[in-house]
Amino acid sequence: MHVNAPVTAQLRRITATDNPAIAGVIRRVSAEFGLTADKGYTVADPNLDELYALYSQPGHAYWVVEQDGLVVGGGGVAPLSCSEPDICELQKMYFLPVVRGQGLAKKLALLALDHARAQGFTRCYLETTAFLTEAIRLYEHLGFEHIDQPLGCTGHVDCEVRMLKTL
Repeated sequence: MHVNAPVTAQLRRITATDNPAIAGVIRRVSAEFGLTADKGYTVADPNLDELYALYSQPGHAYWVVEQDGLVVGGGGVAPLSCSEPDICELQKMYFLPVVRGQGLAKKLALLALDHARAQGFTRCYLETTAFLTEAIRLYEHLGFEHIDQPLGCTGHVDCEVRMLKTL
């Protein structure tokens, strides 16, 4: 009898060769949830195909989730544009269905928050949309609190859920 071992995923920092794969993940997940470019979601980001360069800047970091040699998710953190210098933003958290429910989003978010603390940030902001209920529950579990007004200039005009966490 042959038993398949459970497939494990690994988190690692993004490399330049990951650009097409993670952009593809973000586009697939965005399409799955109807997150269109005309509403200011991540698929409208002009840097979507060059995330390695974007997240190689000071204060920025991005991790990909790799399973069986394929990039199946990712997420990062960066200084919040047009904001106070102590606020970072949790950004571009996208996971294909094959790895959802395995705790990888939590693991990646905690890694990003630890990185943000080490970079000197004292608060972390995020924006999402109300129908991403699993994500919102995760962020609440991690200590993010709902706030009424947007911070910074993210361009996410249809992200009506805004949250902030003290690091």
